[in-house]
Amino acid sequence: MEKIAVLGAGSWGTALAMVLKDNGHDVRLWTHNQSHADEINHTHTNKNYLPNVVLPECLKAYTSLDEALKDVSTIVFVLPTEAIREVCRKVAKILEHRVTIIHGTKGIEPQSLKRVSEMMEEELPQECYTDIVVLSGPSHAEEVSLKHPTTVTASSKTMAEAEKVQDLFINEHFRVYTSADMIGVELGGSLKNIIALGAGISDGLGYGDNAKAALVTRGLAEIARLGTAKGADPLTFVGLSGVGDLIVTCTSVHSRNWKAGNLLAKGKNLDDVLGEMGMVVEGVRTTKAAYELAEKENVEMPITKGLYKILFEDANPKDVVDQLMTRMRRHEMEDLSNVLSNRYQQ
Repeated sequence: MEKIAVLGAGSWGTALAMVLKDNGHDVRLWTHNQSHADEINHTHTNKNYLPNVVLPECLKAYTSLDEALKDVSTIVFVLPTEAIREVCRKVAKILEHRVTIIHGTKGIEPQSLKRVSEMMEEELPQECYTDIVVLSGPSHAEEVSLKHPTTVTASSKTMAEAEKVQDLFINEHFRVYTSADMIGVELGGSLKNIIALGAGISDGLGYGDNAKAALVTRGLAEIARLGTAKGADPLTFVGLSGVGDLIVTCTSVHSRNWKAGNLLAKGKNLDDVLGEMGMVVEGVRTTKAAYELAEKENVEMPITKGLYKILFEDANPKDVVDQLMTRMRRHEMEDLSNVLSNRYQQ
């Protein structure tokens, strides 16, 4: 049994805490909101994030970061991208011993264009951890909390750390693979949220499954182009962190990004959509970051560019989708061939 702090009591943080608790670990779930902690501790529910789910009575929530981190061997960050740096700075002031660091956040920071692990490396002292591990894959918290079969990937620069995280989480309901391609796993999990926004828009416009299949497939090509430009292995994007995460996020009623895109297509503005969602929609910030990153790397990402126009330049969703469908002709295999040749010539 290990003592583990899960920082972030939203849907995914709570679901991961439940997996760890099922595996016999001493889990502390941290939230900055006292009423949120009281609900978890007294009623054993988390209704705003996981309605109709009963939490283990022995799962305790904390609002004190000092108490949550006391004597832990592992810290799991499951926070919105915009909160990562602030919480890392607080953790750095408290930690006095070496721990395993895991994150389950899917996003890119708009200002710096950095992945979450890169942000954490800048804020956490190296002497506090061996390496950072990302846990990512096609995994809706709603289903994980109900013990539906789920498969994810643990990735780190140090394979021993990834394997340690695999051992912490794996059970008969929650299967964990390992990967050495941390860049690909992080970018695949982040960039798929952009395509999910597009899938929601397409569905909201009533364009049907044919259009969505095209959007998802071409979206995967965009993800692979940018990912390999940043050093990822293109094969990662045909695995759990690529096509797997795309499928689950672009087709499920649980997807926040799909829901947000669907509402945008129905004529609501971005502020109203985000207010109605009541939870963080990472795809919005990631669209801005990916658009800027693609410009910087000179990578063609027409779907991302179109969504950027919708989100930040008030472009009409129907006009953007129609323009994407009438782009210049090209060979389907051209993108894949270029991605593979560029990667393996390096």
